Amino acid sequence: MKIQDFCDMDKFEAIMDNWAKSTGLATVAVGDDGNYISECYNFTDFCIKYTRGSKEGCRRCERCDQEGTGVYNCHAGLVDFGIPITLDDGTVLGSIIGGQVLPEDPNEEYFRNTARELGIDENQYIEALHKVNVKTREEIEASANLLGDVINMFVRSSYNASVNGRLISQLQDGIEEVSEQIEIASASTKKIEGFSSRQRILSLNASIEAARAGEAGRGFAVVAKEVQKLAEGMSVTSTEISNALKTLAETFKQLNEGA
Repeated sequence: MKIQDFCDMDKFEAIMDNWAKSTGLATVAVGDDGNYISECYNFTDFCIKYTRGSKEGCRRCERCDQEGTGVYNCHAGLVDFGIPITLDDGTVLGSIIGGQVLPEDPNEEYFRNTARELGIDENQYIEALHKVNVKTREEIEASANLLGDVINMFVRSSYNASVNGRLISQLQDGIEEVSEQIEIASASTKKIEGFSSRQRILSLNASIEAARAGEAGRGFAVVAKEVQKLAEGMSVTSTEISNALKTLAETFKQLNEGA
């Protein structure tokens, strides 16, 4: 199951974009396979161009992406976050990762050492470092938790709306199919009523002919009487079925209008 299958991704992107603009933090959403499912917002050159641009830096960043949860310090000295995107039953569909901010004014010597470890030009690394936003850890945690709450509420409500929509569609299809069957059954009931009426007429005619035949027609009269009883029984049963079908049809009509 993918978030893109049931979410309005334009609205999803709008939430991410507005949050990034208002907080100054970087963020991106990934699916459960680790691939990006949103644009990258506020990504810094310090992280993307330089740290991830080096072979060793990229390896360390990928490990942080896999292991980091909540708000945590990344290997390069910035603060990042990883928040799972889940359904109400706990199914994990992906995560929101980001951060790329400093919790305090940086110690240049520390980052120069990091640049040397990763094989990055020190001066370029420090120049990119000074463009990274500084936020208190409290601000970072509050911002990350807010984004996680909003995205999860949006994803879950979208999923529930999608499921409910499918159920309603199936219900409507079922109602329509049952309604068609009711119409067929009603038509068959009318045929039964017609057969019953003709049987009563035939039974009456047979009784008259049996009476004319006198003693010779006595046995035939008994048969004619039984046929008449059967015709009357068919008529009663047909009426009961017809009434039940009318009630059922009205019930399904109300369900269809309600759906």
